[in-house]
Amino acid sequence: MAASSVRLLAAAATAAGAGHRRAVFRCAPVTASLSFPRHPPFRGRASLSCASLSLPSVGGSSAPPGAAHFGLLPPGSEPFIEWDPPPLDAASPLGGGGGAGEGATLVVLLGWLGARQKHLRRYAELYRERGVGAVRFVVPVRELIGLDLGRRVERRVADLASEIADWCDADRRRTLLFHTFSNTGWLAYGAVLENLQSRADITERIRGCIVDSAPVLEIRPEVWAAGFCAAMLKKSSSMTGPSAESLEEPTLNGTLNRVSSNVSRPSWGECFLLSTLEKFFEIVLHLPDVNKRHCKVLSILSDKQPSCPQFYLYSSADRVIPAECVESFIDLQKSKGRSVFAHNFVSSPHVDHYRSFPHIYSAKIDEFLKICSTARVS
Repeated sequence: MAASSVRLLAAAATAAGAGHRRAVFRCAPVTASLSFPRHPPFRGRASLSCASLSLPSVGGSSAPPGAAHFGLLPPGSEPFIEWDPPPLDAASPLGGGGGAGEGATLVVLLGWLGARQKHLRRYAELYRERGVGAVRFVVPVRELIGLDLGRRVERRVADLASEIADWCDADRRRTLLFHTFSNTGWLAYGAVLENLQSRADITERIRGCIVDSAPVLEIRPEVWAAGFCAAMLKKSSSMTGPSAESLEEPTLNGTLNRVSSNVSRPSWGECFLLSTLEKFFEIVLHLPDVNKRHCKVLSILSDKQPSCPQFYLYSSADRVIPAECVESFIDLQKSKGRSVFAHNFVSSPHVDHYRSFPHIYSAKIDEFLKICSTARVS
């Protein structure tokens, strides 16, 4: 069954490329190619021994001109984990010194599905300007649709949790923040918490969690399908653009609506890929082993998160993660007595709030860091 599903996905991905070649729609430029100066990695490990799954690269040399490009591995086999040490002599915004990383704060950036290190580097720079170091974690598409059904990703998350624990053990004054993106990053956060369940001395040092473009608590194949479709087709996917309803107002968030009004419609190829992915995840997400592992992580995120403040950044225009799902989870956390904050950017596409509204996004991060610096964590 797994092998036939993989072949079906390959056919759907090829059809999606052909569909975009025959019917080209103007897409909003929602994913910038970011290239910041590369800091030497502080530490990290990542071996690329991926499963023997290889979908055709539609954008390769054998593809016809104009076909949609998607990739299953980051170019150049970049590492899954990269460290940006805290700035020397910088004071942590959560209190404590920062010399040589002592008493410093580290933000754990958990990327969306298909994110690359260069995408997360922009967020690392945002925190570095505020005296916070970062560790960046990415998950390529291929890692989640391999024949091991995500086991390899779990091992990489366990590696990340181990490195975070080592960093914290070096100085008891060090504190943590988590900043997750989409449901992939949010689920990775839950898996990190699962790995640290026996280390209360570390989880109590988590001072805040920012959740960007997530979550969806329920197991919904259509949400997984939308996320994978966006990750595989990237800018060619209509999922990475805003919804039409979000573009009715000329001003949003107190500023000019800068999101392009050219809302793209899915090609027949993308529709076919999306339909195939939905059927694929209808099967995979309900496999007993996968369902059990997934539900365990969701239970941790729902009921056993650290007592630190939570901040949800989302948008009514998100075509991957429905805004009502985020708001429902916010209400759930408030009902449990959690300290919860949220901001709806209204018009920005999935995981594109910072690029669409950089000043507002930065200001909201500053506000939340102030909240975290005074919050009492039990």
